[in-house]
Amino acid sequence: MRADPPSAAATVDALAIISLPPLDGLAEEQLRGAACVWCGAGLTTDSAVDLGERRHKRLDGHYSTFPRGCPVDVTRAAVQALHDHAGSCEQCADAAEHCTVSLALYRIVRQEWR
Repeated sequence: MRADPPSAAATVDALAIISLPPLDGLAEEQLRGAACVWCGAGLTTDSAVDLGERRHKRLDGHYSTFPRGCPVDVTRAAVQALHDHAGSCEQCADAAEHCTVSLALYRIVRQEWR
């Protein structure tokens, strides 16, 4: 019998954990969310996964980007984030099913968050 994941997993914003590609070289459409931040494909409101506002520092202050991704690339990035996280998380080493970050990323991989 599978145990239900902790309810705290729902409070972790796993999409914010996912690393984005470097901003240098991204098209303006990718920075504002009109195109996938990874592959550059055009997005619609139905196909886009909103990755949330990302604030960035620069010498003259801060600025925000509003990246979005296609479901394929978001899933791929979530798998990478899950592997990166599990390798450095003590809770995952002991019992990954109790790690809220791991569970939240796993939900993205399984597309249970849509």
